[in-house]
Amino acid sequence: MPQYEIRLRGRLDPSWSTWFSDLAVCPTPSGETVLRGPVVDQAALHGVLARIHDLSLELLSVRRLEE
Repeated sequence: MPQYEIRLRGRLDPSWSTWFSDLAVCPTPSGETVLRGPVVDQAALHGVLARIHDLSLELLSVRRLEE
């Protein structure tokens, strides 16, 4: 299963982390948040990106990690 790293500006409200339950939520010292983990397919990735949009979070990057 492909692994992804999705980088966001700012911190997630703790209640929002349930929206990303399949991904590890990792705050960084620079004030960004990284979501990291498996994403089943492109439809699931689009679902994650839609949630990010719905929460008005600023998307910085999406990167598929090498396996």
